[in-house]
Amino acid sequence: MTLPNMISLARLLSVPFILWLILTDQWRPALVVFCLAGLSDAVDGILAERFGMQSRLGQYLDPIADKALLVSIIILLGAQGYLPLWLVILVVSRDILIVGGMFLIFAFEQLHEPRPFSLSKINTATQIVLAALVIASLAFTLEAVETYIETLVLATAFTTIVSGAQYLIDWWRCMNRMEHEP
Repeated sequence: MTLPNMISLARLLSVPFILWLILTDQWRPALVVFCLAGLSDAVDGILAERFGMQSRLGQYLDPIADKALLVSIIILLGAQGYLPLWLVILVVSRDILIVGGMFLIFAFEQLHEPRPFSLSKINTATQIVLAALVIASLAFTLEAVETYIETLVLATAFTTIVSGAQYLIDWWRCMNRMEHEP
């Protein structure tokens, strides 16, 4: 297993621990572990690209780890009232769209290598920063960051909608090709 894949796996395994820290109101440790998990997303990508450690496993493991981390944290923060429920629904719906689209493509036995769009990477970054800022505001009672959180909620909503639309268009094209093949 390559180092980037081990980092992605560690991020995936950190999810239950982060959730437990949040559920038990241990905000400062939750912030530290979440930020390390968030940074690991950039590190595994840089290592994979720069040192030629890309693998087919990594193409699937990295986005699974990202989605498990971000969706679970966003759902939990929304359920606790720290994020608007409409944003939670939007983020979860987009990720269901992505996973459902990939499943549908595989169900038709089509090879489709998952490649995130640039805007999708920006969306992941805004989700990480938003969640980290919400957790930090709770860890350190930072009321002054409320405006930044509101701005990040809107930025996350925008990037979620537009990147979701990009995936939808990509899959639409893929499905059209599949429909016209013998």
